[in-house]
Amino acid sequence: MKAPLSWLRDFAPIEGSPLDLADRLNGIGLIVEGIAAPGRDIAGVRTARVLAVEKHPDADRLALVDVDPGDGEAVRVVCGAHNYVVGDIVPWAPPGAELPGGFMLERRKIRGQFSDGMLCAPDELGLSDDHSGIMILPPDTPLGDDLRSVLGLDDIVFDLEITPNRPDAMSIAGVARDLAAALGVPFTLPVPSAPGTAEAGPPDGEWATLVVEAPDRCPRYVARCGTVAVGPSPGWMAQRLTKAGMRPISNVVDVTNYVMLERGQPLHAFDLARLGGRGIVVRLAGEGEKITTLDGVERTLTAADLLICDANRAPQAIAGVMGAGDSEVSDTTTELLLESAYFTPDGILRTSKHLGLRTESSARFERGVDPNGTAIAADRAWELFAEVASSQAAAGTLDAYPAPIEAIRVSLRTARVNDVLGTDLDTATIRGHLEPLGFTVPEGVHADGHGGVVEYVVPTYRPDCEREIDLIEEVARHHGYNNIARTLPRILGTGLSEAYTFSLVAPADLAAAGLPPEGIELENPLRAEESLLRPAVLPGLLKAAAFNAGHALPDVGLFEIGHIFLPPPPGQTLPDEREHVAVVLTGTVFRLPHEPNRPVDGHDVVGRFETVAEALALADWRLRPGDAAGFAPGRAAHVVVDGAAVGAVGEIDPAVLARIGLAGPAAALEVNLSQILGATRKERRSVTPSRYPASTIDLAFVLDEPVPAGAAQRTLSTTAGDLLEDVRLFDVFRSEVLGPNKKSLAFGLRFRAPDRTLTDEEVGGLRQRLIDAMAKEHGAVLRG
Repeated sequence: MKAPLSWLRDFAPIEGSPLDLADRLNGIGLIVEGIAAPGRDIAGVRTARVLAVEKHPDADRLALVDVDPGDGEAVRVVCGAHNYVVGDIVPWAPPGAELPGGFMLERRKIRGQFSDGMLCAPDELGLSDDHSGIMILPPDTPLGDDLRSVLGLDDIVFDLEITPNRPDAMSIAGVARDLAAALGVPFTLPVPSAPGTAEAGPPDGEWATLVVEAPDRCPRYVARCGTVAVGPSPGWMAQRLTKAGMRPISNVVDVTNYVMLERGQPLHAFDLARLGGRGIVVRLAGEGEKITTLDGVERTLTAADLLICDANRAPQAIAGVMGAGDSEVSDTTTELLLESAYFTPDGILRTSKHLGLRTESSARFERGVDPNGTAIAADRAWELFAEVASSQAAAGTLDAYPAPIEAIRVSLRTARVNDVLGTDLDTATIRGHLEPLGFTVPEGVHADGHGGVVEYVVPTYRPDCEREIDLIEEVARHHGYNNIARTLPRILGTGLSEAYTFSLVAPADLAAAGLPPEGIELENPLRAEESLLRPAVLPGLLKAAAFNAGHALPDVGLFEIGHIFLPPPPGQTLPDEREHVAVVLTGTVFRLPHEPNRPVDGHDVVGRFETVAEALALADWRLRPGDAAGFAPGRAAHVVVDGAAVGAVGEIDPAVLARIGLAGPAAALEVNLSQILGATRKERRSVTPSRYPASTIDLAFVLDEPVPAGAAQRTLSTTAGDLLEDVRLFDVFRSEVLGPNKKSLAFGLRFRAPDRTLTDEEVGGLRQRLIDAMAKEHGAVLRG
């Protein structure tokens, strides 16, 4: 979605450099994919009037166009487009003008005729992707003026990626509201003024009729009638639509698009005189019923598709998707019926997908528009019709709204906000983040709530906020993710990069990762092959590692924190949603120049988990040998915390690597993060650091291959006693020289006494005790 800064400023005093504003937008989840300054690469383009048009004598597809740039001297241009007529005002790039891409115009001969520059289409000016014809400017545009000033091209346009869960951000006003809240400036959404009504005219109910036969699919339908005078849009409206990526058509059609962009409410205008029976019927299609949409394509409908029909039941539009029939607005339209409706999102999504037809309107209805904003949007349209189309509205409004949709209320616990985010926010601060977004608190509620619990009224333009966790996400966005400490400490400091993979997976991806190709299936997935909610994070992370390897990056370390979805427990309907953390290491561990490089193995990924366990001060965790799906047999272990298995760690099965296209070795882990964060922690005590030096020793033991490294490490920790500060496995070595089915584990141990320097005799005694304990418990032999 394109959001011109000048349009955003209609609703809030937004100031700042484009880069600073882009950072703010990114910080609140409105991702800026690009920043455009439309006129930056245009120089010397002027406005001109078409004086005459004649056929090129030597080229059937070219025309010779004479234009007047305002000085009374006709200039001839060779043009390949034919969408203009004598009297139109168009952009003319004369010799010496510059267009985007560094293209410099010059006088040149085209098929034997000289052309003094060119007439420009929107895409040639860098204003949009439209190359359907020459850009036609409003008829009141002054001649000879620089196009940059005529179109206000000193503006900044943000190209935003809007996620499917943010229907409110599919409008200029919605973006402005969010950005104003982030900047701490006031936001104002003006209430449309009451449109003037036709003098002594009949009320709306006598202009047209309205029948909604499918209120479950169309809970609200607003229709307002009146008279209009169709013509070109004024320059300011055409400019804004162009900057927002839409092509101006006529004042009536442009108003519907303008309100859709401004308020997020799609509108549809019907020529009332051409609407059979002067009325609207909203009905379901018949199975196999055919309709030809405005793009000229005949489409076959199902009984689940919703139609907007005239009073004679003849289809005039596929509801919420695209118009059809013969009641579209034309240059001769004088009577108008304006539709402003609320269609259920799932119905529009199904229709749009099975027809393969997605439009600006369907993109908004699929996300969910504001059911209580439809009448206001209609008023806004008639306010603009009065300004640009000399309109007079009929008295009253047809409004089929049998079951008004009420704003829901959601209770938010301050303690829960802080538990989830790891913050220490008070209730007043939380309210300060939510209220500018439209989440209101009923009058009489104390600023600190009742026991730290505040009930918020969720505006109906935010259908994505239904639960407490949704409000917590809003608090996180506007408190600032950068201001929230990570609840999984130090994982970014272990040489890993954070990845974000899709929550939807294909059954084939699960099978490739060694998991059963089954899970919770979506009825209407965005992509047919990605039809399951992921039951694990690791398959997506392995796929990301394979993608990197396929792009010449075989040595990667990735981690992801995300939700997985399991079948609902008995008695519940919603999936069992859990938060997991997964890690993948691939390729080579680089150790030069200190020692040779080596392939990654299971101990590398165990080391990452040890870092997290230490940072979280987990009181009781260990590795229990055992196979796990997707891991190599005999090369994996279960992670056990507080006596319960929370995940698995080890080396990936070579068969899995072959299926996903990874040539080298890989090691991974996936654990239930919620269980880890809720596990028993070691008692944290403040002790005076010893001022005496530490004594360190390294011990390498040869033992049987099946002996887990974790078991050996626990033996060393238990035997060493209170003087032990740290023990770490730093090397695993396998070779035929050690004997069959043998391996070497090397540990580094650090000792320190609080009240003295340890003597060589004390350290020697500790060393011998450790050697004896390893021999007794595991049959280990000290490696020479």
